[in-house]
Amino acid sequence: MAIARQVLCLSALLSLPHARSQPLRYSVAEEAPSGSLVADVAEDAGLAPAQLSARRARLASEDGRQRLRLDRATGRLVVAERLDREELCAQAPACTLPLELLLADPLQFFRIEVAVRDVNDHSPRFPDEQITLRIPETSNPGSRFPLMGARDLDIGSNSVQSYSISPENEYFSVSFRSQSEEEKYVELVLEKPLDREEQAEMSFSLIAVDGGSPPRSGTALIDVVVLDANDNAPIFTQKMYVGQVLENAPEGTVVLSVVATDLDAGSNGDISYQFRQEVDQGESAFVIDAKSGEIKLSKPLDFEAAQKHELNVQATDGGGLSAICKVLVEVLDVNDNAPELVVSSFSSPLPESALPGTVVAFFTVRDHDAGANGKVTCALDDQLSFSLRSAYKNYYELVTVTTLDREETAWYILTVTAADAGSPPLTTTQTFTVDISDVNDNAPVFNQTSYTMYVRENNVPTVLVGAVHASDADIGPNAKVTYSLIPSQRTERPPYSCISVNSENGHVFVLQPLDYEQLKQVEVLVIASDAGSPPLSANVTVRLVVVDENDNAPLVLHPAQDSSPASSELVPMSAEAGYLVTKVVAVDADSGQNSWLSYHLLKATDPGLFVVGAQSGEVRLRRPVTERDTVKQKLIILVRDNGRPPLSATAALSALLLNDFSDVRLPHSSLATEDDSDSLTTYLIISLVFVSLLFLTSMAAFITCKVCKRKELKDEHVIYSASNFPSSLADAASVVTLPHPYCYEINLTTGSGNSEFKFLKPILPSLPPQHGAVDGDTDEEKVFPHIPLSGEDVTPDNTGMLSAEEFNSLSFS
Repeated sequence: MAIARQVLCLSALLSLPHARSQPLRYSVAEEAPSGSLVADVAEDAGLAPAQLSARRARLASEDGRQRLRLDRATGRLVVAERLDREELCAQAPACTLPLELLLADPLQFFRIEVAVRDVNDHSPRFPDEQITLRIPETSNPGSRFPLMGARDLDIGSNSVQSYSISPENEYFSVSFRSQSEEEKYVELVLEKPLDREEQAEMSFSLIAVDGGSPPRSGTALIDVVVLDANDNAPIFTQKMYVGQVLENAPEGTVVLSVVATDLDAGSNGDISYQFRQEVDQGESAFVIDAKSGEIKLSKPLDFEAAQKHELNVQATDGGGLSAICKVLVEVLDVNDNAPELVVSSFSSPLPESALPGTVVAFFTVRDHDAGANGKVTCALDDQLSFSLRSAYKNYYELVTVTTLDREETAWYILTVTAADAGSPPLTTTQTFTVDISDVNDNAPVFNQTSYTMYVRENNVPTVLVGAVHASDADIGPNAKVTYSLIPSQRTERPPYSCISVNSENGHVFVLQPLDYEQLKQVEVLVIASDAGSPPLSANVTVRLVVVDENDNAPLVLHPAQDSSPASSELVPMSAEAGYLVTKVVAVDADSGQNSWLSYHLLKATDPGLFVVGAQSGEVRLRRPVTERDTVKQKLIILVRDNGRPPLSATAALSALLLNDFSDVRLPHSSLATEDDSDSLTTYLIISLVFVSLLFLTSMAAFITCKVCKRKELKDEHVIYSASNFPSSLADAASVVTLPHPYCYEINLTTGSGNSEFKFLKPILPSLPPQHGAVDGDTDEEKVFPHIPLSGEDVTPDNTGMLSAEEFNSLSFS
């Protein structure tokens, strides 16, 4: 947010051209004491004094020296140290101190130019405090004798304005001519002829006065020695010599030669040359040959230190007459200074959420060379995310131009190259390493779109079944991933409450044993959240598949294997091989190969008579039935699954081998399979017997004929479950004995060609089957499962009944 606010403030600043293009200009007199007020910068810049402290305002100068300081409390610009214009700018006509007022948060700057005004703090000074002139007595009035003028370090009106002689005399006057700033001539003018014999020497003072207020002056003592005839003084061929030399010229390079002539002969015409050193000029970088007048370099030059040098050369003949000329040496710039890049502000690390246009660095470039050698351009190496923007003159801003992505690039190495226009150009590089700080902009990502894990049923608690893993492209807390299950919104216990996930490593555990038969698979949602603010998350589906184990034995459905006696299947003696006796039906609660069942004949009265289908469970005759086979056959069928290890169950059943189903003597009680203790069933039997007796009474005539057999018929009265009787004998081989809610009454009469049936609806179908004794029979009173129904013919033998031995040898179920 702070970066965005800074960008907005900077944009507002850049939208005001006058705030950046026009500097604040002030002036201050040199020699002003420390603390002197220069200006109220805050008011002129449109800033409140409180803003200066809040935005950390500071002054910056090119050379780093703080000659002026900013009072943040008042916003005033004051003098920090003594200012000496001559020290700062020498003889330059204008002296300006460039400053920058820098403010942070948001970044802003103001250009300040402070002109240092000259004050008359220097007096004129002559090169020599005493000057000796040798003047021939033959000199004519009006002759001029050049003198070295006084030097005043001040400029303008504070420099030397006039010369005078004190005390005044009748022989000499002073002439002061100023053709330009560089060409100022001071000459002593002879007013009347000299007479050595009358006055051989004279002395007077030469006074130089500046234009200050109050004015300052300097004095030199002039001694005039009158000589005998040396009529001609040396004369230079030029009043001013101008030469040029490269700043990198080696020592000993000839800059130029001065030439003076003298019309006199002999020693009066011999000329020697020497420099006349000015006051405060310091050690000269030039030497002159006294005989030839050649001016050479005595040490290297520096264009940046001084762009020109002024020399005074005096030519003196053997008679003591002399002449002075000026020599101006211009130093030519050489591209020997590389550009300088000064960073004022740099922001790193930079958040990856920074908006385009965010200022990363603020810097200035400069070159001490002149002309094209000092013209600097800046360029940023190939970079798509950042660019350089010119702020003001030689100030530049390094700004972002695109959105940043730390996950794509964690840091940038930006190289700014500053090059001048010299030949060859000189360059300077500045490297900015911008670190990109992370923002939580990436959600965790799972390494799979979904997970499938397996656990065997009956597992031990807290078993590890697998792990989920999510990665986050962020770093630090933004990349720390924790895992959790999405809570169930239902109030009852969720089916996946047995699953837990480790919040640190994503390991998935099953907390309690599972039963495949109750729960085959579970799907849960695992959520991965990072530690960012706000946190980001992702979820994935975890499917837990329960793998079946062989923990359920087969269950026999038919024939029923309860506490009641095993059911009996009726097999006709005429049945051929392959005859279907019955079918064993079993199921297994397991799945897969654990539920594949196979059937085996474990035990039989006659093992060679029956065969069991290993896959179907069908019990068939292996061979035809013979008279030698036992009428009652007992079989035990083994039902085994395909698990490891296998589990098994047994089914017991009985089979009756009969010649004719109509010869079967049935028990009287229709509830032979029911419990004797059930009184309601007993009452039902009594009611049926009573109804039968009433019916038989109405058939008086028939009773008379059959009176001898009545009691026997009552013993043959029985109730069967309808589902135990197929519709025909042919169907008996394929019908499976199953419970049925209807009961049927069968009445078999001796000598009758047809069976008579009465269908009765169930009285109490919900009651369990009961076993009951009929007519005192307590041996094996069973119900036949296969009896012809719906009026099929039953052909009895000649008696219509089984013998007592045959009947007692049978076992009914």
